[in-house]
Amino acid sequence: MALEELHARSDHATNNDDMMEECQHAQGADFEAPAEFPFPSTLTRLQRPRTSKFMEIDVDGENDNEGSASAYLQRPHSASRSSTTSSCSEFNNLSDPGLALTESPFFTRYPRLSLLTLLVLLVFPLMYEIPWVGTSGMGIIGAKAGTIRKSDGTEDGLLTNQRQKRADTDTDVCSRWAAQSALVNGTIYVYGGHTTSEAGQQNGTWSNDFFTVDLTKSWDISSPSIKGLPQPSGPPAVANGFLWNSYDSLYLYGGIYSDSPPATPEPYTLWEYQIKAGKWVEHSNPKTSQGNNSDVGNQPVQQTGEGAGISIPEIGRGYYFAGHLDHYTTPDWSIQTARLYLKSLLEFTYPGYRNDGVEELAGGKTAGSDGVWRNVTEGGIQDTAKFPSRADGSLVHVPGFGAEGILLSIGGGVEKSFSQMNVIDVYDIATSSWYKQATNGPSPKLRVNPCAVAASAPDGSSTNIYMYGGQNLIPYGQQIQYDDMWVLTIPSFTWIEVDTKGQSVPPARVGASCSIWDGQIVVVGGYTGPDLSCDTGFYVFSATDLKWQNNFNALSGGNTQNQQPSQEKDLTGLSGSYGYQVPGAVQSVIGGNSKGGATITAPIRAATQGPLATGKPITYTVTDSNGAITTQTGISSINGGGSNNGKSGPNIGAIVAGVVAGCFAVLAAYLGFCAWVYRRQLTLYKHHVAMSQRAAAGNPSNEKSSFLPSSTGKGTSITDQSSGVGANGSRMTGTNSNGADDSVPPLPTGVWPPVGGNSSANSSVEDLMMGQEPSFVGVLLNPRRSLRVINRD
Repeated sequence: MALEELHARSDHATNNDDMMEECQHAQGADFEAPAEFPFPSTLTRLQRPRTSKFMEIDVDGENDNEGSASAYLQRPHSASRSSTTSSCSEFNNLSDPGLALTESPFFTRYPRLSLLTLLVLLVFPLMYEIPWVGTSGMGIIGAKAGTIRKSDGTEDGLLTNQRQKRADTDTDVCSRWAAQSALVNGTIYVYGGHTTSEAGQQNGTWSNDFFTVDLTKSWDISSPSIKGLPQPSGPPAVANGFLWNSYDSLYLYGGIYSDSPPATPEPYTLWEYQIKAGKWVEHSNPKTSQGNNSDVGNQPVQQTGEGAGISIPEIGRGYYFAGHLDHYTTPDWSIQTARLYLKSLLEFTYPGYRNDGVEELAGGKTAGSDGVWRNVTEGGIQDTAKFPSRADGSLVHVPGFGAEGILLSIGGGVEKSFSQMNVIDVYDIATSSWYKQATNGPSPKLRVNPCAVAASAPDGSSTNIYMYGGQNLIPYGQQIQYDDMWVLTIPSFTWIEVDTKGQSVPPARVGASCSIWDGQIVVVGGYTGPDLSCDTGFYVFSATDLKWQNNFNALSGGNTQNQQPSQEKDLTGLSGSYGYQVPGAVQSVIGGNSKGGATITAPIRAATQGPLATGKPITYTVTDSNGAITTQTGISSINGGGSNNGKSGPNIGAIVAGVVAGCFAVLAAYLGFCAWVYRRQLTLYKHHVAMSQRAAAGNPSNEKSSFLPSSTGKGTSITDQSSGVGANGSRMTGTNSNGADDSVPPLPTGVWPPVGGNSSANSSVEDLMMGQEPSFVGVLLNPRRSLRVINRD
């Protein structure tokens, strides 16, 4: 036996002897020392070791004894004797070195207390978020980042379930398409859609990727400024939905769940991404409200896919038009049930905004934290046969014409038919009604899933809609993707195909996301067909130069909405138009210049009703850097009013303008004629005065009367009774109305002959001119009298 072990045994024996003496003192004569090596069969039940799966090394016996003694000393003095006896009995067991599996008092008390404490620490934080326990503040283990689930519409249920953050989105992918996107303050947010990591990937393409594209910096299309955001665990992985946006939040609506592998749709829930806080919030169980041309209200909001969406943060609303329902959008929809195509328009009013078209917001009320939904189903021609159901179209907002602007539906269709491109469906937001408007010029090929954006001329006289890409679904399985770019200029409603020959045109695609900022169209993603292995997925098109370019050029200046400088004081001005100018190809069709000044300010195919028949674009004053002012001054040569029969009628505006112009022309001619007569009459007067002064030179006393006739006062009429000029040059005599003699010096013979040669005494020059200097006003008021004077010259 080693020396250290002998010392340990000696110390252990000494401790045992001390403990035995203490027990003897406590129990007196009743205490009986145990045998040195008792067998288990001879021990009482209290002395027998308990069966335990834990093995306890006897080297901790000294610490156990100290713990027992300390516990003994802390007992009250009135403790029963049995407690002391029990402690000594436990000592007897512990003092037996032959019991290797003996359970110590330490294990029976302290580990249990420690285990209970650990259990409380683990369970209590979890119970903190159980609904029936309730919450009273922040969690004791700190705030959690990630998704916040909203279980009901009450304030107490806003933060009832938190989701944990997931990994950041991997931006290094092979291709992506059919994603949901929104542009807020120079940042494009892209969520979900299809993503492939390698060429030829067919399964598992649905994703909940979430990333941004920075448009406040310049970048090359080969290395765009993108940043991956955490993949949320709450919002579903969907494609072909829409991402509405206000100025501080994103709202995910609609979309299709995965078909490979198949995913089961959940009841629709609106997911809001709060941009500043960087978190997702769920608004569950949304229901519609009744309003103008809507359903009865209080209906569950259904999730639809492949519809056309648009955000209008200027008025605080988002729209989603048409689309379809099937077993990849709706829970409990049988796969044997045919897909249902829609033609309804779903409207979502953002929290804090007004909407007079909804009954519960009447009187200027604003939407609450969950927003307000309205499903427009009976607006104008919407419930008629000439307004077909559709999916996979585009929706564009154009300010003006109505109190809140108009929406244009472009493209789309169903399995075997397409929506017209030569007739556009127009929605008047203020009246919640649909109309149709014919276009002018050659129209694009029929297609689905194009992307479209709108840009405003600096003076607002025209809004130009840019449509890119899309595909033809017929025949099935042989889809053809397009790479063409078209402009639909409003209000003339003329299609213009952009000439991109010789340019570096991106591969044809469908399902791309398009945004406009600084007058440049940014294309993200798009399906390019099976022939292209991978696609960079970022392209830029100059809306002003009508050219594809290799980089995005961020412009300095502009407000947060990126509006034209002339429109910054108007919240309805289109965002993204900063730096945009009307292209030459558009000017050649609608007139004007790069600043605007369109001369065609109404549809060429005359509108018969609706906002395009009664409204007009919102125009602005544009001031150039040199101080020159450019405004929309064109007068339309197109009938904007129309007639009840849809036929062209007289152009009232042109007629009125012609009449006014004619009146001004006549007035100008009359003023010119009067000016000529006045100048002639004034010349004659001056000549007469000069001759009279020369004639009176020989009689200074009559100098005054030689050119100013006498009068009896204001208002006294004068009747000239001159006897004429005698042949011998005797002076003329006259008598005024008061009988006073008024002498006028005789004119020199042969110098001042009678005007006209045959004038009589009652129509002499002096009588017509009354001896007063003529005035221009007098000529205007009595041109005939003045004309008689000059005709006698």
